Amino acid sequence: MANEQEVEVKFYLRDLAGLEKRLQALGAQLSQPRVRETNLRFDTPDGDLTRAKRVLRLRQDEQVRMTFKGPAAVREDVSVRQEIEFAVSDFEAARHLLEALGYVVSVMYEKYRRTYELDGLHVTLDEMPYGSFAEIEGSEVEGIQAAAARLGLDWGARVMESYLALFGRLQAATQLPGRDLTFDNLAGRQVLPESMGVRYAD
Repeated sequence: MANEQEVEVKFYLRDLAGLEKRLQALGAQLSQPRVRETNLRFDTPDGDLTRAKRVLRLRQDEQVRMTFKGPAAVREDVSVRQEIEFAVSDFEAARHLLEALGYVVSVMYEKYRRTYELDGLHVTLDEMPYGSFAEIEGSEVEGIQAAAARLGLDWGARVMESYLALFGRLQAATQLPGRDLTFDNLAGRQVLPESMGVRYAD
Protein backbone atom coordinates (compact mmCIF):
# COMPACT_ATOMS: atom_id res chain seq x y z
CA MET A 1 0.00 0.00 0.00
CA ALA A 2 1.15 3.53 -0.73
CA ASN A 3 0.10 6.37 1.54
CA GLU A 4 2.17 9.37 0.65
CA GLN A 5 2.23 12.66 -1.15
CA GLU A 6 2.21 12.66 -4.93
CA VAL A 7 4.49 15.40 -6.31
CA GLU A 8 4.40 15.68 -10.09
CA VAL A 9 4.18 17.78 -13.21
CA LYS A 10 3.06 16.97 -16.75
CA PHE A 11 4.38 18.16 -20.10
CA TYR A 12 2.46 18.18 -23.37
CA LEU A 13 4.60 16.76 -26.20
CA ARG A 14 4.91 16.92 -29.96
CA ASP A 15 7.37 14.03 -30.12
CA LEU A 16 6.91 11.26 -27.56
CA ALA A 17 9.42 8.98 -29.31
CA GLY A 18 12.05 11.73 -29.24
CA LEU A 19 11.65 12.15 -25.49
CA GLU A 20 11.94 8.40 -25.00
CA LYS A 21 15.24 8.43 -26.89
CA ARG A 22 16.53 11.22 -24.65
CA LEU A 23 15.49 9.23 -21.57
CA GLN A 24 17.37 6.19 -22.80
CA ALA A 25 20.43 8.28 -23.62
CA LEU A 26 20.46 9.52 -20.01
CA GLY A 27 20.45 5.93 -18.74
CA ALA A 28 16.81 5.74 -17.67
CA GLN A 29 15.59 2.20 -17.01
CA LEU A 30 12.29 0.92 -18.39
CA SER A 31 10.26 -0.31 -15.42
CA GLN A 32 6.94 -0.89 -17.21
CA PRO A 33 6.61 -1.58 -20.94
CA ARG A 34 3.78 0.02 -22.89
CA VAL A 35 0.44 -1.06 -21.44
CA ARG A 36 -3.15 0.00 -21.96
CA GLU A 37 -4.88 1.39 -18.90
CA THR A 38 -8.60 1.42 -18.21
CA ASN A 39 -9.65 3.75 -15.40
CA LEU A 40 -13.02 4.07 -13.70
CA ARG A 41 -13.60 7.19 -11.64
CA PHE A 42 -16.24 6.79 -8.93
CA ASP A 43 -18.33 9.38 -7.14
CA THR A 44 -21.51 9.66 -5.15
CA PRO A 45 -24.67 10.13 -7.24
CA ASP A 46 -24.61 13.81 -6.20
CA GLY A 47 -20.93 14.30 -7.13
CA ASP A 48 -19.69 14.92 -3.59
CA LEU A 49 -16.14 13.69 -4.26
CA THR A 50 -15.71 15.85 -7.34
CA ARG A 51 -16.92 18.94 -5.50
CA ALA A 52 -14.43 18.23 -2.73
CA LYS A 53 -11.68 17.68 -5.36
CA ARG A 54 -11.17 14.11 -4.20
CA VAL A 55 -10.62 11.13 -6.48
CA LEU A 56 -11.71 7.52 -6.03
CA ARG A 57 -10.37 5.44 -8.91
CA LEU A 58 -10.21 1.81 -10.00
CA ARG A 59 -7.49 1.11 -12.56
CA GLN A 60 -6.64 -1.96 -14.62
CA ASP A 61 -3.40 -2.40 -16.55
CA GLU A 62 -0.92 -5.19 -15.76
CA GLN A 63 -2.58 -5.35 -12.35
CA VAL A 64 -5.65 -3.89 -10.64
CA ARG A 65 -5.31 -0.98 -8.23
CA MET A 66 -7.64 1.18 -6.18
CA THR A 67 -6.60 4.76 -5.54
CA PHE A 68 -7.74 7.68 -3.41
CA LYS A 69 -6.35 11.16 -4.05
CA GLY A 70 -6.94 14.19 -1.89
CA PRO A 71 -7.33 17.74 -3.14
CA ALA A 72 -4.35 18.98 -5.14
CA ALA A 73 -2.32 21.97 -3.98
CA VAL A 74 0.25 23.89 -6.02
CA ARG A 75 3.50 24.22 -4.09
CA GLU A 76 6.80 25.37 -5.50
CA ASP A 77 5.51 25.08 -9.07
CA VAL A 78 4.35 21.45 -8.84
CA SER A 79 1.14 19.64 -7.97
CA VAL A 80 1.11 18.03 -4.51
CA ARG A 81 -1.67 15.80 -3.18
CA GLN A 82 -2.24 12.92 -0.80
CA GLU A 83 -2.38 9.56 -2.53
CA ILE A 84 -3.39 6.17 -1.11
CA GLU A 85 -3.08 3.28 -3.54
CA PHE A 86 -3.14 -0.49 -3.18
CA ALA A 87 -3.51 -3.58 -5.35
CA VAL A 88 -6.70 -5.61 -5.48
CA SER A 89 -7.10 -9.03 -7.02
CA ASP A 90 -10.31 -8.66 -9.04
CA PHE A 91 -11.40 -5.64 -11.11
CA GLU A 92 -15.08 -6.57 -11.39
CA ALA A 93 -15.36 -7.56 -7.73
CA ALA A 94 -13.82 -4.24 -6.68
CA ARG A 95 -16.23 -2.39 -8.96
CA HIS A 96 -19.20 -4.25 -7.50
CA LEU A 97 -18.00 -3.47 -3.97
CA LEU A 98 -17.82 0.26 -4.69
CA GLU A 99 -21.24 0.21 -6.34
CA ALA A 100 -22.69 -1.71 -3.37
CA LEU A 101 -21.38 1.09 -1.12
CA GLY A 102 -23.38 3.59 -3.19
CA TYR A 103 -20.72 4.91 -5.54
CA VAL A 104 -21.33 5.19 -9.28
CA VAL A 105 -18.95 5.44 -12.24
CA SER A 106 -18.76 9.12 -13.12
CA VAL A 107 -16.31 8.76 -16.02
CA MET A 108 -14.18 6.15 -17.76
CA TYR A 109 -10.86 7.11 -19.29
CA GLU A 110 -8.03 5.25 -20.95
CA LYS A 111 -4.47 5.70 -22.06
CA TYR A 112 -1.34 3.85 -23.07
CA ARG A 113 1.54 4.27 -20.62
CA ARG A 114 5.17 3.22 -20.33
CA THR A 115 7.27 4.06 -17.28
CA TYR A 116 10.96 4.79 -16.83
CA GLU A 117 13.05 5.32 -13.71
CA LEU A 118 15.60 8.15 -13.82
CA ASP A 119 17.66 9.18 -10.79
CA GLY A 120 14.97 8.11 -8.34
CA LEU A 121 12.15 9.72 -10.34
CA HIS A 122 9.26 8.07 -12.16
CA VAL A 123 8.91 9.33 -15.74
CA THR A 124 5.80 8.13 -17.51
CA LEU A 125 5.14 8.48 -21.23
CA ASP A 126 1.41 8.71 -21.78
CA GLU A 127 -0.56 8.40 -25.00
CA MET A 128 -3.90 10.04 -24.28
CA PRO A 129 -6.85 10.19 -26.68
CA TYR A 130 -6.10 13.92 -27.09
CA GLY A 131 -2.29 13.79 -27.35
CA SER A 132 1.00 12.75 -25.79
CA PHE A 133 2.31 13.71 -22.36
CA ALA A 134 5.18 12.99 -20.01
CA GLU A 135 4.75 12.99 -16.26
CA ILE A 136 7.69 13.37 -13.89
CA GLU A 137 6.99 12.30 -10.32
CA GLY A 138 9.29 12.37 -7.32
CA SER A 139 9.64 13.54 -3.75
CA GLU A 140 11.38 16.90 -4.30
CA VAL A 141 10.66 19.79 -6.64
CA GLU A 142 14.33 20.42 -7.37
CA GLY A 143 14.91 16.92 -8.70
CA ILE A 144 11.84 17.09 -10.91
CA GLN A 145 12.86 20.45 -12.34
CA ALA A 146 16.43 19.25 -12.95
CA ALA A 147 15.19 16.15 -14.77
CA ALA A 148 12.90 18.26 -16.96
CA ALA A 149 15.87 20.44 -17.93
CA ARG A 150 18.03 17.42 -18.75
CA LEU A 151 15.24 16.10 -20.96
CA GLY A 152 14.96 19.39 -22.84
CA LEU A 153 11.48 20.20 -21.52
CA ASP A 154 10.31 23.78 -21.08
CA TRP A 155 9.49 24.21 -17.39
CA GLY A 156 7.30 27.18 -18.26
CA ALA A 157 5.05 24.87 -20.27
CA ARG A 158 4.44 22.44 -17.40
CA VAL A 159 0.87 21.27 -16.75
CA MET A 160 -0.42 20.73 -13.22
CA GLU A 161 -4.04 19.87 -14.00
CA SER A 162 -5.28 16.30 -14.17
CA TYR A 163 -6.01 14.58 -17.45
CA LEU A 164 -9.73 14.76 -16.71
CA ALA A 165 -9.49 18.49 -15.99
CA LEU A 166 -7.87 18.96 -19.40
CA PHE A 167 -10.65 16.87 -20.92
CA GLY A 168 -13.20 19.17 -19.27
CA ARG A 169 -11.51 22.18 -20.87
CA LEU A 170 -11.55 20.43 -24.23
CA GLN A 171 -15.25 19.61 -23.92
CA ALA A 172 -16.07 23.20 -22.99
CA ALA A 173 -14.04 24.60 -25.89
CA THR A 174 -15.29 22.24 -28.59
CA GLN A 175 -18.70 21.05 -27.38
CA LEU A 176 -17.31 17.52 -27.56
CA PRO A 177 -20.10 15.02 -26.87
CA GLY A 178 -19.82 11.99 -24.65
CA ARG A 179 -18.94 11.43 -21.02
CA ASP A 180 -15.85 9.28 -21.36
CA LEU A 181 -12.25 10.05 -22.34
CA THR A 182 -11.66 7.20 -24.77
CA PHE A 183 -9.83 6.70 -28.02
CA ASP A 184 -13.12 5.86 -29.74
CA ASN A 185 -14.75 9.08 -28.50
CA LEU A 186 -11.97 11.25 -29.94
CA ALA A 187 -11.22 9.19 -33.05
CA GLY A 188 -10.67 11.38 -36.10
CA ARG A 189 -10.74 14.63 -34.13
CA GLN A 190 -7.90 17.13 -34.31
CA VAL A 191 -7.17 18.51 -30.87
CA LEU A 192 -5.40 21.86 -30.66
CA PRO A 193 -3.30 22.71 -27.58
CA GLU A 194 -5.19 25.94 -27.02
CA SER A 195 -8.42 23.95 -26.67
CA MET A 196 -6.96 22.54 -23.44
CA GLY A 197 -5.07 25.64 -22.35
CA VAL A 198 -1.66 24.01 -22.76
CA ARG A 199 1.37 24.39 -25.02
CA TYR A 200 4.08 22.04 -26.22
CA ALA A 201 7.06 21.64 -23.91
CA ASP A 202 9.45 19.94 -26.34
